[in-house]
Amino acid sequence: MIIEKSELHGIMAEFSTAEELLDAVRAAREAGYHKMDAYSPVPLEELHDLLHIHDNRVSLFCLIGGLCGCAGGFGLLSWTSSLAYPLNIGGRPLISVPMFIPITFECTVLIAGLTAAFSMIILNGLPMPYHPVFNVDRFANASRNKFFLCIEAEDPHFDRRKVADFLQGLEPDEVAEVAN
Repeated sequence: MIIEKSELHGIMAEFSTAEELLDAVRAAREAGYHKMDAYSPVPLEELHDLLHIHDNRVSLFCLIGGLCGCAGGFGLLSWTSSLAYPLNIGGRPLISVPMFIPITFECTVLIAGLTAAFSMIILNGLPMPYHPVFNVDRFANASRNKFFLCIEAEDPHFDRRKVADFLQGLEPDEVAEVAN
């Protein structure tokens, strides 16, 4: 089946072992391909570095959320104790910083944690009940015992024939086109 260029997600190769997949990713990097993804039934620590997946935005959003939670918690306590309901008991100050520390800390942790969870979900593109790689019949083995490398059509160096020939040269079990 021939898939139109606009309907093509990429070209996928299937490998039997993790070492073959890691070697294929290294070879693809050396060949100049950058827009690719790998699928494995087991976690492979080296794969993360080989694919150059370094997205630090979740930690930045977590920091911003924590600072907002800290300012919001302290601001709410200050507003309620000095403006909304001021009580002068025993000559104590209306804004007592030591008294506000536990609530301010808890607001910081709560908002930072919620921000981290929601930003991780959004940045991962979840929920994603469908992905184009599910169109490849043999991809069902990705959660069992096979390893897959998909070079995506969005890659600047992507040429259907060259990518297919390149992946065939890596001696995979099978090479398939992935339709959108």
